[in-house]
Amino acid sequence: MSAGINEFIYGHELPVTRVRRNGGGRKRAEEHDPSLRSKILNLVAPATRGDPESLLCWTSKSLVKIVNAMKADNLERSVGVSVVQRILHEEGYSLQANCKTKEGGNHPDRDAQFKHISEQSKHHQKEGNPVISIDGKKKELIGEYKNGGQEWHPKGEPTHVEVYDFKRKEGIKAVPYGIYDITQNKGYVNVGISADTSVFAGRTILQWWEEEGQNDYPNAKHLLITSDGGGSNSSRTRLWKVILQELANKIGIPITVCHYPPGTSKWNKIEHRLFGPISTNWRGEPLVNLDKMVDLISHTTNKGGLQVTCTLDMREYQKGIKISDKWMGSLNIERDEFQGKWNYTISPRRKQKI
Repeated sequence: MSAGINEFIYGHELPVTRVRRNGGGRKRAEEHDPSLRSKILNLVAPATRGDPESLLCWTSKSLVKIVNAMKADNLERSVGVSVVQRILHEEGYSLQANCKTKEGGNHPDRDAQFKHISEQSKHHQKEGNPVISIDGKKKELIGEYKNGGQEWHPKGEPTHVEVYDFKRKEGIKAVPYGIYDITQNKGYVNVGISADTSVFAGRTILQWWEEEGQNDYPNAKHLLITSDGGGSNSSRTRLWKVILQELANKIGIPITVCHYPPGTSKWNKIEHRLFGPISTNWRGEPLVNLDKMVDLISHTTNKGGLQVTCTLDMREYQKGIKISDKWMGSLNIERDEFQGKWNYTISPRRKQKI
């Protein structure tokens, strides 16, 4: 240090080469403990994520947890967070949160069903028939509650909402059920206040047909519905098929349903072509009442020209309706040769009451 001070005070010429000799300075922690790197990697191994062929891995353990684990196991008491961070970075690690991408094991006919849905959709569109994607959106709490996202306000003037997001006795939950017309790029959402039942789903489809579908497809000979395999339109729900029979009777044309395989609901087109834009449109906007929700949904659009119609349904829908084997046996249903539990057609017959 004294040499450096003298150079500064007396104007000695500074050297152009490095001052510190090779090997000088504090030793790296790995030099004190050659096994340190392997100890750290062994600790994060159970929490390691990523494609084995990728150059980048990540861990769900925080740096502090790794250091504390080392101390608890008496592996190394002098190592700090910065050392662990450096070693993990050198090994190609990064810290990331978990991501909702895993939806269960792959069905052996997964890809074949995707191909089947694609072929059915193209065939129906070519014939001038409607192809709709259906699903129930997440229930929304109505009131002055926080809604995810941000919107522009004057500085220091945010919208004030309730501290706690729980349903009060006088509060309600909205039940949006949506239809996305793949050909027309149009959405139809029926907002209910009761329950997401098969009857509610069927009524929504009937409303769409009477208000929009039959006008957009005056020469339709068939209706194709694509949906996931759960909820009110589940491939396993008997009431859903009874409702489809009633619907086919009323609109007078056969209805073919193709369900997406288990664990692939995110591929249903309504999820990213209708529900995604709706969520984007109302982000940061508290859904203070049902009228506000309907208005926000109705004004949803995107760069592709999406148009959305939204209606409000104040009916009460009964849960737990049981369908007998005899009633199921009377349905005019024809199952496809390929995965008949996922692909089936229900044709009109004489009308029956539920």
